Parts: sequence; structure tokens; C-alpha cells
Amino acid sequence: MLRFLIIDDDEDDRELFCTAVDDVEPTIQCMTADDGEDALRGLRYGRFPKPDLIFIDLNMPRLNGVQTLIELKKDCHLNDIPVVIYSTSKLERDKRETARLGAAGFITKPTALSELQVAITDLLHDQFHIHRK
Repeated sequence: MLRFLIIDDDEDDRELFCTAVDDVEPTIQCMTADDGEDALRGLRYGRFPKPDLIFIDLNMPRLNGVQTLIELKKDCHLNDIPVVIYSTSKLERDKRETARLGAAGFITKPTALSELQVAITDLLHDQFHIHRK
């Protein structure tokens, strides 16, 4: 079973993301964290099992997405987990910067559930070679 961790301070965005994941592949466990500090604490101290993929929003209080990505990549127990930025940003500089810092991908938050489902389906195919149903 695959495990995804979505780190986002917006509860509605977390719920929408997990709904889309469940719609695309019900066997994936979708875990959530309110912000980068919550996620890092949970990952380092066993509240979360190690995820197969982490999704991070860029704009969060306390520890933003870039800071969270940096901390994940510095941690020898977590740095092998692929990280995908999941943000409202469409800026090329955000995509370039996060890729330089080790992000495996970048998804601009879509406005419709169906668009998010397509993005997740494509990601499952590209990252895990899980083919579309």
C-alpha cells in the first residue's frame, strides 16, 4: 500500500486532495499535516509512518513549503522521499527554485476535483508506474 502525506495549512485543500487520491486509487493511505513543523515532528517522532510521497503547499505559517522541503532534504531518514510541491503558485521561479532544492515535481492546485484527479493519476503513472484504470 502506498502512503501519501499532504502538508497544507488549508483544511479544505487537504480534504479535497485526499478525496481525489481516494477517487483515483482507494488503496493509497492519505495522511495530512497542518504545516511543515507538524509534518516534520510527525515524521521524526513516529506519528506518521514513512510516506512514499510528500506533497507540500508553499504558503504556510510557521514553516513554509520551501523551508519544509529544505528540512526534509537535510534529514538522512527522510531525504529519499520524493516531494511534490502542491501550490496555487504558477510562477516559473517557484518551480525552478523548488526543483533546485530537490522537489521531484510541481502541481499547481487545480480549481476542479476532476483536474486534481487527472494530475494524481498522471503522477501515479510517472512515479510508481501505476497505470490508469
